Amino acid sequence: MTGVGRRTFLIGAAVAGAASTGTAHAAQPVFEHGVASGDPLPDGVLLWTRVVTNSAIRWEVARDEDFRRIVKRGVTRTSAARDHTVKAEVHGLDPNTRYWYRFRVGGVVSPVGRTKTAGCGSELNFGVVSCANWSMGHFAGYGFLAQQELDAVIHLGDYVYEGVYEPEVRPSDPPHECVTLEDYRRRHAQYKTDRHVQAVHRAHPMIATWDDHESADNSSSTGSPLHDPATEGPWAARMAAATQAYFEWMPVREGGLDRSFRFGHLASLTMLDLRSYRTDTTILGAAQRNWLIGKLTTDSARWQLVGNSVMISPFRIPPAPGFPPSNPDQWDGFPTDRELVLRALGDRRNTVFLTGDIHSSWACEVPFEGRSVATEYVATSLTSDNFDELLKVPPRTGSLQLEAQIQALNPHAKFVELDSHGVSTVKITEDEVRCDWYYTADRKDPDSAVARAHSFRTRHNTARTERVPL
Repeated sequence: MTGVGRRTFLIGAAVAGAASTGTAHAAQPVFEHGVASGDPLPDGVLLWTRVVTNSAIRWEVARDEDFRRIVKRGVTRTSAARDHTVKAEVHGLDPNTRYWYRFRVGGVVSPVGRTKTAGCGSELNFGVVSCANWSMGHFAGYGFLAQQELDAVIHLGDYVYEGVYEPEVRPSDPPHECVTLEDYRRRHAQYKTDRHVQAVHRAHPMIATWDDHESADNSSSTGSPLHDPATEGPWAARMAAATQAYFEWMPVREGGLDRSFRFGHLASLTMLDLRSYRTDTTILGAAQRNWLIGKLTTDSARWQLVGNSVMISPFRIPPAPGFPPSNPDQWDGFPTDRELVLRALGDRRNTVFLTGDIHSSWACEVPFEGRSVATEYVATSLTSDNFDELLKVPPRTGSLQLEAQIQALNPHAKFVELDSHGVSTVKITEDEVRCDWYYTADRKDPDSAVARAHSFRTRHNTARTERVPL
């Protein structure tokens, strides 16, 4: 959602340069955009980097960061056709195990990354992130997550923003809204030059889905309210460009963003794509809806986690002149899909939705037919404008009354905080899923302090949330 859209619903670099576009030829191959890994499986993981070269690119995976015990290696190539990005699928690894990896081109060696395969242990620890707007601040929250011991980082969308926002803390490249393939490639390239982005990717595998700003505000399969075909061309061409750049630049398996991961008997994680199949009447599309219901009703893991880019809990907006009573960009706009999914949960009360998008922090008990059938934890924005910035008031002032009004109208929302930026962590054990919100002191400070502010948990088979003392 745009800043204007967020206000409506809450109230009622250029560094990458020519080489990052795939049009320049580097005199010597360099790894200026770092390395990354993603989509961990029990026996493997996806590796990513970018390097402008026509030579063979070698990759190595080791059990130690000094690469004395290399267990897998391979060779691949890249080209301008994929903007010189590189992906390598690695299999044959041990489950629930940390590995280190690197790339080589001739005598040039990439930074060393650390990753971890999926598997079953006594607990799981995830970082959870959403809404990282380059122009609105720095990504200290990523740097904080890079220093934690995590199994993976779950990104719930708006990894990049297609627009240009004023006033800019950092200038955007390109200096205009992204529309073409070249535009989206340059924007992704710029984000990958950020030191905190590179740090979090070096430290942990990422499991990501997208929301709207990876393409255009409030996007769907049919268009965006901010896309003008008369001046910006067919929506299908723009969406195809955004999709291609995303798959080139992100450490995700190509071919679809709706996918699932299994961490032994402890938990499964199902990631949703709530943009590609969205129409005026469905947020999931029939095929993805049936797939999701099948996953939720047949999965035998103790916990079912769902990576969900927009809120599934109902959200009645406090009345204000000229403002709608709900946000149609969320699941509220698609009641049939929501009813079918929640009804399918039946008596299973071990589903936890992990959600982003709304630039605020929430802990909700998801209601259906008079009872709670799941819980939902909403990660705040990393840097994108929150309520206080949209209203241009000091934090924790004008928002307090609104938070009280929201909770009065939405008694299933057990916690709402509308102002602070940051990241979340989620810890899963046999007995509970615990969500901790960590807030940055100043989004404009690249070295901002980050501190834990709130904690909630869901005990197994309760579909309830409760505050955990700090």
